[in-house]
Amino acid sequence: MVNRMRATRSHRNNRRSHHALDAARMAACSKCGAPHQNHHICMTCGSYNGRTVIDLTAKATAKAKKIAAAKKK
Repeated sequence: MVNRMRATRSHRNNRRSHHALDAARMAACSKCGAPHQNHHICMTCGSYNGRTVIDLTAKATAKAKKIAAAKKK
């Protein structure tokens, strides 16, 4: 069957004009000043809303120890 009320290219494209994605908005970290996504933990220093949530230095040392132990075996 033929579509009787076919949407033209311009009507279709006008409808889709609002479907574009925006770029992610970034905020500056209050501790280190590094850019991070709004309402997310700063992956440079591990803080959120002025408080340290994740101790990234301890995580990095634990990861280095794990790699060194794996290389030793």
